[in-house]
Amino acid sequence: MRSSTKFWMTTLCAILTAPAHGAQPPDAKQIVQLAVNTELAANRDDQSHWRYLRTEAGGNSMIIVETENGAISRHLLENGKPVSAETQAEEDQRTQKFIHDPAEQKKQRANGSHDDKSAVELLNLLPQAFLWKVESDTPDATTLHFEPDPNFHPPDMEARVMGEMSGTLVVDRAQHRIRTFKGRLQSDVTIGFGLLARIKQGSTFDVERRQVSPAYWEITETHVHISGHALFFKTIGEQEDEVKTQFTLVPPGTTLEQAVGLLNAASK
Repeated sequence: MRSSTKFWMTTLCAILTAPAHGAQPPDAKQIVQLAVNTELAANRDDQSHWRYLRTEAGGNSMIIVETENGAISRHLLENGKPVSAETQAEEDQRTQKFIHDPAEQKKQRANGSHDDKSAVELLNLLPQAFLWKVESDTPDATTLHFEPDPNFHPPDMEARVMGEMSGTLVVDRAQHRIRTFKGRLQSDVTIGFGLLARIKQGSTFDVERRQVSPAYWEITETHVHISGHALFFKTIGEQEDEVKTQFTLVPPGTTLEQAVGLLNAASK
């Protein structure tokens, strides 16, 4: 862990362990910065891959197996019903094609790296994008409320949308990891007087994270409901509700061919 993270940890511990008489409440922004530093450090050191069950709204579920070369998946349920033999055969055919197509593997990894980079950039902005206040404090977790900071100057559209949210952040006190991050857009976000883009007021997101194994935290629930339009009335429809369970570590060096075996074992 970097020295800056150690500094924040030492400072926060000093605040939380100070004598109760005349003690000052913990600084909310400091708690957020420590959580961000901890998450960034964990992300840099994390080389893990997982097999897990993803369940989506509408009754769809699939097993996903991650490897160093990419991830493969297999549906178990569609609309609440077991997948047909025909659908299963089509998925198996696509999987075999992916296994033998280095270009597709590279494309998938590039998309994942882009998403990871965007997430890190937005995570770095958390302390400065909002005005923070401690809402409640228990031995297990600290719940913080956030509102848009009028002095924040977002570097891009994603940061602008995020910076107009208000909501709550829950931080695990023992490990300084983010458990919950949820927000609601307080007003429409527009670009070009609404002609280029308009994200509607009331759009929401809710991301839940939990410890799935010693030292490992993963996103276990994602709920995103964003509506609006972009590029001259093209509809934006970002609706996502998914839950991830049954996390199992995939051994380092697992090949895509071996991952198929892990899919087969989990599908039985």
